[in-house]
Amino acid sequence: MFSKIKTCATAKEIWEKLVQICEGNDETKENKLTVAQQKYEAIKMKDGETMAEFDERFSAVVIELNSLGKEYSNRELVLKVMRALPKEWDVKTMAMRESKDLNKMELHDLFANLKAYEFELETRSEAVPSTSQATQALAIADEKPIETSEMIEELMIDTGKMSDTDVMRKKMKEMFISPRTSSKKDRTT
Repeated sequence: MFSKIKTCATAKEIWEKLVQICEGNDETKENKLTVAQQKYEAIKMKDGETMAEFDERFSAVVIELNSLGKEYSNRELVLKVMRALPKEWDVKTMAMRESKDLNKMELHDLFANLKAYEFELETRSEAVPSTSQATQALAIADEKPIETSEMIEELMIDTGKMSDTDVMRKKMKEMFISPRTSSKKDRTT
């Protein structure tokens, strides 16, 4: 590098030469800016990525843009992060949009809030067993289609004969729950 600046006479000339060497000419700067803006526009939180990892990746893109002379307002950055999150985060981001002034929200505050929410979700998912009876029942229901029209017809015929609500409940349980649980037993044996 010294060989490139040894002919410069003043400190200003040396500085300008170093800037040109490190940053490139105007065309190079424009190309770098275009690439950085494309990264910014395309950024999305990846599957399995933690909020801390996404924060780091997003911040790196913003820092790169800032170094190339492109700056975004806090509001633009906050909204971009909210749009870059997966659908699972829609409820949280919608609540934040309605309850907070996005013009005043700092990017680090947004990420702190999202990281706290992520931690809360992880804590809850560890406390709740992964397969509940309701989940298993839905899985069974998806595997075996219900002949709904036949069941409704049968139920209507039978309910015309019944007057007691307990009998009605029993009949509904037989029609909707029993076929599913018996098919589960059939599969396990």
